[in-house]
Amino acid sequence: MRVPVLIRHRRSVRRQPRAVVIACRLSKIMVTNTIKKNHQNGPGYKKEGDRRERVDQNPDLEIPEAPPGIPFVYEDHAGLMFDLLALAYEADITRVFTFMMAREISNRTYPQVNVSEGHHAVSHHANRPEKIDMNARIQRYHVGLFAKFLEKLDSTPDGDGSLLDHSILLYGSNMSNSNAHDHYPLPNVLVGGGNGRLRGGQHIKEEDHTPMTNLILTMLHKADVSVESLGDSTGTIAAL
Repeated sequence: MRVPVLIRHRRSVRRQPRAVVIACRLSKIMVTNTIKKNHQNGPGYKKEGDRRERVDQNPDLEIPEAPPGIPFVYEDHAGLMFDLLALAYEADITRVFTFMMAREISNRTYPQVNVSEGHHAVSHHANRPEKIDMNARIQRYHVGLFAKFLEKLDSTPDGDGSLLDHSILLYGSNMSNSNAHDHYPLPNVLVGGGNGRLRGGQHIKEEDHTPMTNLILTMLHKADVSVESLGDSTGTIAAL
């Protein structure tokens, strides 16, 4: 697993209010006209046409009821979404996804980490140590859920490596100091092997006020998307 960390300034990640994942998969198509298994107990590979034919020939097949709604427990909901994203990569249904783990102005509480106040209220911590601590606990909790997703990708075979080996995932936030709505500096983590195109194991500190779009432009180039600029970008991250 290659995990280069990009951060604009040496300031604690605990002020990061909300987690956003942007990802792309770079591996070549390893299987043709197949759908990979969606759980470990099923057959390894199924041709879509054969699967439809088997269903048609088995009128006694029981199809489970649709769930009544999204899971009530946040960890179950986030885990389900991450499972679907991993499955979409595994089945080569998509090569790109974005996933916001918490919406803006969310009043969600996090009893899992003993935070009974709403997330938005906690993010406006007024530099009070107890609220900063609660905010940090929420951030660690979010990062932990993301880490489980990475473990799943890392353990899923894909061609000559794993899904993680053949992916680039950016984990970060829209804000640095949530108490002041400050967009600088933004701590970000770039994860994955990029199909051999990323130099990992680094902590990279760019010059102050380097545009965030420089990092996203670098990701595009690693994915063979030939664009000269993106928004206010001024270049790419050469160390990657």
